Amino acid sequence: MDITAVFDASYARALAREIRGAGFFEAFYARFLAASPEVAEKFRHTDMAHQQAMLKKAFYHLLTFYAAGHVDYYLEGVAIRHGRRHLDIRPGLYDLWLEALIATLRDYDPECSEEVELAWRLVMAPGIAYMKFHYDRDAPVEHGDDA
Repeated sequence: MDITAVFDASYARALAREIRGAGFFEAFYARFLAASPEVAEKFRHTDMAHQQAMLKKAFYHLLTFYAAGHVDYYLEGVAIRHGRRHLDIRPGLYDLWLEALIATLRDYDPECSEEVELAWRLVMAPGIAYMKFHYDRDAPVEHGDDA
């Protein structure tokens, strides 16, 4: 299985579909906020249209992290902002995030299968691990020279 190709095709299908007037990211956030009172509280004062746009951008960086095996400035910044000392997004919330994402995928990708779900989980896994790792850190982990 070409994980990136399976993910990319599924992502395109999911984004192309609307259900009851809601796109993929809108439906995802509705499901995610309903998943837990803690999640709903974290987003209480959030501009959800802006949040959806930010998640679309983050998907590019998550896929790049998966494919290239290195973190870029954007993902580093997101990880730090989500840490204990800033937005305080505890590690367990990423598990809820992923499950809400996969449940939404099942609704929005008419070709969703176990292979597609696995591709999404594998693509998201490194980014989720990175976010969890940075929960108690204020700065990105230093990267050694590639030379």
